Amino acid sequence: MEAKPVPTAAVIRLIAIRELREAHRNRWFILCAGIFTVLVLALSYFGLSGLGTFGIARFGRTAASLLHLIMVIVPLMGLLMGALVVAGEREQGTLLTLLVQPVTPAEVLIGKFLGASLALAAAVLAGFVLSGALIARAGGWNELGSYAGLAGFTLLLSLAHLAIGVLLSAVTRRSATALGLALLAWLSSVFLSDLGVMGTAMALKLSPAALLWVSLLNPAQAFKLGALGAMHGALDWLGPSGRYASDVVGRWLLPLMAALLAGWIGTAFGAALIVFRRRGAA
Repeated sequence: MEAKPVPTAAVIRLIAIRELREAHRNRWFILCAGIFTVLVLALSYFGLSGLGTFGIARFGRTAASLLHLIMVIVPLMGLLMGALVVAGEREQGTLLTLLVQPVTPAEVLIGKFLGASLALAAAVLAGFVLSGALIARAGGWNELGSYAGLAGFTLLLSLAHLAIGVLLSAVTRRSATALGLALLAWLSSVFLSDLGVMGTAMALKLSPAALLWVSLLNPAQAFKLGALGAMHGALDWLGPSGRYASDVVGRWLLPLMAALLAGWIGTAFGAALIVFRRRGAA
């Protein structure tokens, strides 16, 4: 009797579980996740302890500190983790062994992406749950809704950079090359993009509207606007582009920023899937 083919969903689930286990042995991921959790807890504690008395300071100061921390560490976590999803196994030769099994390249990449996404989401949410418990203990129950909005946009930010990392991994043969490209993408997204947008705006004398849409080409900027809108409901402190976003987009700000981040996830992963189907283990 011929063996019945394993359903696609079952194949994807098995590969996702395998990738989830591999993530827990990834030293880069464990290090970044540990640093993120410790810093989130530290910022929450010190941000909520004002004038030596725990809980006097407002939630806004803590949220602002968390926002900057997230924009630096979370993209790095996603990019480094994604960079090793394909390139690491391609370099070791285990990817070829996997692809000669009765599976398709799409099943392999989707399963690996889902497994990595679950591991990354668990690491991000662990920091937020512990920090949220600290905020609630300090009497910040009224702010937990805003805090949940920040956590939701952080998940989207992490998955967007994970998908970009997977794309970089799919186009490279060696893990060292993929990691180098991931670090370059992180520097460009977190640090160089703001300088580039400011320089372009000054050179071309961009209007607030043009400046806003140019900046949103960076997923980190879409996260910033969405997170600030979720926490404060106003973007005036971002200057003319922030006021333009509040006036024009209005109540659609949060859905639009979430859609932009989801678009980054879908576009980057779709491109990775095309590349992976063509290259396979080569």
